[in-house]
Amino acid sequence: MTDSSDPTPVSANKSLSSDSTDVLPVVIGAGPAGLTAAYQFGKAGVSSTVLESDDVVGGISRTAMRDGWRFDIGGHRFFTKVRAVSDLWHEILEPDDFLLRPRMSRIFYQGQFYDYPLRAMNALRNLGPIEAVRCVLSYLWVRIRPPKDQTTFEGWVASRFGWRLYRTFFKTYTEKVWGIPGTELQADWAAQRIKNLSLIRAVANSLMPKRKRTDVTSLIEEFEYPRYGPGMMWERCTDLVRAQGSEVLLSHPVQRIGHAGGRAFEVEAMGPDGPVVFPTTDIVSSMPLPHLIRAMDPPAPPEVHRAADGLGYRDFLTVALVVPREDGFPNNWIYVHAPDVKVGRVQNFGQWSPHLVKDGRTCLGLEYFVTEGDKLWVADDLDLVELAKAEMAHLGLLDPARVEAGYVVRMPKAYPMYDAHYQDNVDALRTWLNSHVANVYPVGRNGMHRYNNQDHSMFTAMLTVENVLSNDSDVRHDVWQVNVEEDYHEEIR
Repeated sequence: MTDSSDPTPVSANKSLSSDSTDVLPVVIGAGPAGLTAAYQFGKAGVSSTVLESDDVVGGISRTAMRDGWRFDIGGHRFFTKVRAVSDLWHEILEPDDFLLRPRMSRIFYQGQFYDYPLRAMNALRNLGPIEAVRCVLSYLWVRIRPPKDQTTFEGWVASRFGWRLYRTFFKTYTEKVWGIPGTELQADWAAQRIKNLSLIRAVANSLMPKRKRTDVTSLIEEFEYPRYGPGMMWERCTDLVRAQGSEVLLSHPVQRIGHAGGRAFEVEAMGPDGPVVFPTTDIVSSMPLPHLIRAMDPPAPPEVHRAADGLGYRDFLTVALVVPREDGFPNNWIYVHAPDVKVGRVQNFGQWSPHLVKDGRTCLGLEYFVTEGDKLWVADDLDLVELAKAEMAHLGLLDPARVEAGYVVRMPKAYPMYDAHYQDNVDALRTWLNSHVANVYPVGRNGMHRYNNQDHSMFTAMLTVENVLSNDSDVRHDVWQVNVEEDYHEEIR
């Protein structure tokens, strides 16, 4: 098993097959995981076929374009503790393609800005002495009487920050993201995103002199970012994969996966000119895990389909407002914890890269967490732009008269749902796949139904390719152990 924080290059101890005629991989999905898999196959001399349902590459890591403006779907900091992934980023793009950007995200709550992740002294100072004392007492109370159920997001976070800080800084935003109460969201999501942060550690970090911070965790202060957005990485990677002799076929959604005798042997996609069938020895899949199950021919049994139907997603749309640069803010993004507006987060794309915007102007990207088909998802773009302007005015963050243009970008299946039954459902699908199609390998965020960051998604693909090509059947990476380390993703020691 290889842990995702292991700095050792992934191929250091592996014996890879050099006979490309033995392997005929089909890669489903041209996001970070899928393209990484194809690229790694190519470096080993193995040609693959990549099938992408959309007409662009990059998945959620694409860079959308409208009238010369570029929008990052969700904000992608290029920082990782996985050396092999960092090396791969710099193998794909040239050094001049990366910018070094300051890291700055904050929470906007009741007219005040708070550092995020929370820095105790900043938070307590902004809350004022009375509320600060209440928050500290609330934290002490949970040390004496911890929440009974810490398997939920609410109980897990409250046990680490106290009930008052939970309701102030976590509850509203998280329930906007997921559309369900914090009592119905599993703690797994908090454990992946917040990791081992707690109030006591935040206080220690705030009070400890920097020269003595040897064991206390701090946060990264800067990160790399491609000058034209994350999509630049995957557009370039697509060129490299094709140069290796592999195919990347866009607008080719997978319809059927033929299997027999415990292995898949062909993949059928619907191309622009009709169905196309691709023989295969191995399938690396980053398509949504329930879709993978539904594509199986012959079909999985009813109980497995019920488990697939039990996995849900949260979808996402960005409303980008073009404004004069001075109407922006210094943050990469702001979390909006006001319950009286629908917007959950606001990006300032000009703070990610000046190449995403135009001279003298920036784009503020208001992010709405939605469910495909709901009122916001199907709303007219002009109505969404007006909503975004009105909400920024309500928050006091922008004068609507300053908005020069507006654009809407929709992204389905951005976040795998972590409800009370998701883990049992995922386990059921994994068990069936392992037993009936052992040469089908889920990777990435949607492929594994896990809230993986871009680097974790890439690493699952890298390890999977090594498993496929390894001559040593006794040595296998467990890709499901990627992204289970205790540290917060953007912490350093």
